[in-house]
Amino acid sequence: MVEKGCLYVVATPIGNLGDISARAIAVLSEVDAIACEDTRHSAKLLLHLGITTRTLAYHEHNERQLCHKLVDRMQAGESLALVSDAGTPLVSDPGYHLVHSAQAAGCTVVPVPGPSALIAALSASGLPSDRFSFEGFLPSKPSARRQRLQSLAADTQTLIFYESTHRISESIADMAEVFGADRYVVIARELTKKFETIHGDTLANLREWMDADANQLRGEFVVMVKGAEEVKHVGVSAEADRILKYLLVELPVKQAAGLAAKITGLKKNALYQHALGLSSSED
Repeated sequence: MVEKGCLYVVATPIGNLGDISARAIAVLSEVDAIACEDTRHSAKLLLHLGITTRTLAYHEHNERQLCHKLVDRMQAGESLALVSDAGTPLVSDPGYHLVHSAQAAGCTVVPVPGPSALIAALSASGLPSDRFSFEGFLPSKPSARRQRLQSLAADTQTLIFYESTHRISESIADMAEVFGADRYVVIARELTKKFETIHGDTLANLREWMDADANQLRGEFVVMVKGAEEVKHVGVSAEADRILKYLLVELPVKQAAGLAAKITGLKKNALYQHALGLSSSED
């Protein structure tokens, strides 16, 4: 089934082992070697499937150094599979350098599709899925995290993030501050596992719900935020523009827009959109 000199990018279960595809099993059984994000983690899946193909560690700390050696092996005729700890490789997981190098060297790269946490979560979220933006993990530092969120505040498509147990509470708090406490959000926790949870509410209510049950702060999270409401363009007067520019020197966009609305009597949403434009032009 597998061809010589090919790299197979193989999706593996994100929790429920029953989600592995028949094609993935065949490929993992027949390739010459499997590049794993964590060989110990992948060993459990391979043992469950009865697969004895040899494995090698390929992770974020060695991928730049190792990818060229793996490409040499493929050019010599070996077939390799790439897997991550869970889900589809390269989606917030290592693998980009290997795929890029393999293609640059003329090797064939074959996707073996399957589970993906972000797609699984979105499909069951009830949020618009015709347009969405996957943002991966937010920065760990609070200031950088809020800055990233601020750049997305006016985006009208569904926003999708990954988050860890250690930062979920802080990230939800920052989202409430930047996006507004009334913005609707859905969290998907421990997808396909025993304690799978998919829960939607406003950011304010979601924080209370999570704080009331410590179990809801554990596990791996996909956080999906409803896009901002589209605001029809409303002309901003020269005076309002001047006031906003003055306020933005000292205040965040949200606070500057709110204060400008009180001073001018104009709608806060229109001023907020204008303030975002002013901030972007200065970056």
